[in-house]
Amino acid sequence: MKVSYDKLWKILIDKKMKKYQLREQAHISSNSVAKLSKDEFVSMEILMKICETLECNIGDVCEFVKDEGSTNA
Repeated sequence: MKVSYDKLWKILIDKKMKKYQLREQAHISSNSVAKLSKDEFVSMEILMKICETLECNIGDVCEFVKDEGSTNA
């Protein structure tokens, strides 16, 4: 399984917010934003800060997707 933050980017578009504005308002590092941009795992603390800033739940910003060729059921 891998993680996708496509929902997060859609929320930012809807709110007319740039990534740097999210970084500043959520008080997260540019490294964390870079990881999010690459669909890499970040800590729950980072996700919590994002959810608090955007006033949403974790399922609104990320989801797990099946890897291509994965045999896990």
